[in-house]
Amino acid sequence: MEDSEPDEVDKLKAKFMSAWHNVKYSWVVRTKTNFSRNSPVFLLGKCYHFKSEGRDESASGCIDAAASTETVLCNVNQFRKDFITRIWLTYRREFPQLKGCTLTTDCGWGCTLRSGQMLLAQSLLLHFLGRGRPLQDMSEQLGSLGNKKQTLKLNPVNTASEDEKLHRKIISWLADNPAAIFGMHRLIELGENSGKRAGDWYGPAVVAHLLRRAVEDAVEPELQGITVYVAQDCTVYIADVIEKHLQAIGSGIPKSSDKRAVVILIPVRLGGEKVNPEYKEIVKGILSLEFCVGIIGGKPKQSFYFVGFQDDSLIYMDPHYCQSFVDVTTKDFPLESYHCPSPKKMSFSKMDPSCTIGFYSHNEDDFEKIIDEVTKVLNSPSSKEKYPLFTFSRGHARDYDIDKLSTPKTDSAVQPSETQRRKAERLSNEEFVLL
Repeated sequence: MEDSEPDEVDKLKAKFMSAWHNVKYSWVVRTKTNFSRNSPVFLLGKCYHFKSEGRDESASGCIDAAASTETVLCNVNQFRKDFITRIWLTYRREFPQLKGCTLTTDCGWGCTLRSGQMLLAQSLLLHFLGRGRPLQDMSEQLGSLGNKKQTLKLNPVNTASEDEKLHRKIISWLADNPAAIFGMHRLIELGENSGKRAGDWYGPAVVAHLLRRAVEDAVEPELQGITVYVAQDCTVYIADVIEKHLQAIGSGIPKSSDKRAVVILIPVRLGGEKVNPEYKEIVKGILSLEFCVGIIGGKPKQSFYFVGFQDDSLIYMDPHYCQSFVDVTTKDFPLESYHCPSPKKMSFSKMDPSCTIGFYSHNEDDFEKIIDEVTKVLNSPSSKEKYPLFTFSRGHARDYDIDKLSTPKTDSAVQPSETQRRKAERLSNEEFVLL
């Protein structure tokens, strides 16, 4: 009996904490997010203007204010539609029990995993639906979310479009049940290899590796055309990413249509204990790129999914809202809880320095553009840092194994001696230690 008492105590503690977190995160104050009319708004690489840059003049020479207002409202509407069709993953309660514990909710501890799921969801939307193709049929009905309670049903005549089917399939892959390949149950199972358990805190770098493993292990035919690369020591090794692009989906030498897309995840630190303001323009520059799929970050002890910015404020999706379990195996399962009715904003200065940056590269041409555009951002005149936040290096990671102190097998813009010097400097400089 004595041996079983700690287990019973642990169960009671888990039940008490779950109940407390369910209450704490089961309500949300819907505050109105203010956006300036005078500054552009960036959302996952798209730019929206809420200010009329020029007003149409009628034949009589009078300013057509109505046309100007209509243009502004149209831009606001487009932004709202774009935002609301992103997949929103939040805390859930009453889902099937997690393996190895009694938890049936991730309230209070799963926010970084949820942020990672949202970044992966955005990558999958790009992969299957492409850029510039928001779910327009869905956005009209989703647009009323937050104004009144309703059940979202698309195409009531049961003639679901291919876009809708893919959208639902992506959500089902991220659902909260043991069978979901990217769901909470699967990520917790993979986390055990990193010494993590349900209820532990998961950092952005750890989540990046869990997403990589989950995508690599997926056996679904639709997912054989996409994989994940995680940068090492703030360095993206170009040959390794190209190698992932060239991995054959089937057998033999891959054709252009058989090459894999790559989600590139780069864990970094934007300073020491606090975020370094020198990185602000770099973060904004990265979020303004069309290849960016967002940032797994947040503020201390709270993880968010950053998707854009206006001025010096970051726009994010917040996972800290506990919702009821949804059984995605049922036909036409409700979708409204997977879409956020309104964006939130946060000052850059409140950002936690630990984060993971994500890019989606459809093919080698995309990757070359990513290298070019990101390098310009990292080396912009506004950056005063001696070394960039992260680098692109020719060759493979194995070519720069500093423990072996061997010469590189291929040419690189970053020589081994400089790599060693950069690592040593980062390790000895507390303010700029990078993951």
